[in-house]
Amino acid sequence: MQASVHHFDPSTGSGSVLLDDGREVPFDTDVFARSGLRHLRTGQRVSVVLGEGALTRLWIRGIGDGEAIR
Repeated sequence: MQASVHHFDPSTGSGSVLLDDGREVPFDTDVFARSGLRHLRTGQRVSVVLGEGALTRLWIRGIGDGEAIR
């Protein structure tokens, strides 16, 4: 699933994304830490996995282990 970064706090590593249907979904420090990313910017497109109303995975396609640029 694709989303756009709505808010990101670099001091805590938490924030929220806007899904393409307009819903805002927060993510916590653990989700960001597992992403392998160092920073996110508002409006940046990301891939996400949503489970039980919360993000369980966040990444940028083509960045990280096993992520081929398409």
